[in-house]
Amino acid sequence: MAPAKELIRIAAVGDIHHGKNAAQGSLQPLFAQITDSADILVLAGDLTDYGQPDEARALAREITSTLKIPCVAVLGNHDFESGQEAEVSRILSDAGVVMLDGDSTEIQGIGFAGVKGFAGGFGRRALGPWGETTIKHFVREAVDEALKLESALARLRTERIVTVLHYSPIQATVEGEPREIFPFLGCSRLEEPIGRYPVSVVFHGHAHHGQPEGRTAGNVPVYNVSASLMRELSPERPFRLVDVDMRPRAGAEAPDRRTGADRRSAERIEVMK
Repeated sequence: MAPAKELIRIAAVGDIHHGKNAAQGSLQPLFAQITDSADILVLAGDLTDYGQPDEARALAREITSTLKIPCVAVLGNHDFESGQEAEVSRILSDAGVVMLDGDSTEIQGIGFAGVKGFAGGFGRRALGPWGETTIKHFVREAVDEALKLESALARLRTERIVTVLHYSPIQATVEGEPREIFPFLGCSRLEEPIGRYPVSVVFHGHAHHGQPEGRTAGNVPVYNVSASLMRELSPERPFRLVDVDMRPRAGAEAPDRRTGADRRSAERIEVMK
């Protein structure tokens, strides 16, 4: 069945770092504004400060009391700090958040695929699996996250696809951070599966002082939606809004899902500045 709306508006923000000392109701103004502004919310990781279940429960209360639209999310590195990431994910899932970890879902005709991602660097400077066993394990983690994303993307059959990450898949959106930490802010291995499927837009967080947007080698828009960056750019609306055009394209042929080239060239994404 075709979507009822011609435009689906997605709000996205990451790195909200909801901690145990946060005042009750502190996120309600944000979630109320998002509910009024968008059809779907994307949370791009670092949902809690130390990955503690009590933090997740407090965040869940903020979500259930105020947010009235569907929400999809991935975990970030902070959510792993206490080794209780599975419990954090369960608590938020019970609150109605669709948690993605190599998973995919469809909401209002849009497919969402998400993973946390991992570090490793970009392009020719990306860390390779050579030398010490520890280095090989580090690289293996990045490869595994990329494979999980590939699997999630492969399961989707929607014409519009949104990729949700915590770590960046490209260098452009981490520019502005100290160059010494670039390798720890993302990995271009995450870009590879994005280029093989008809992805419309990518959201990530983690780079608090990076750039708000960039593009993959295949021209897919990538948005850094870290909360601190969003507040700096737009204090009155500290989240990204993207409109996805859901209208059928007359005479459009089925795209090659191996590359997504036909769909990416025709996709219309309106970004509200």
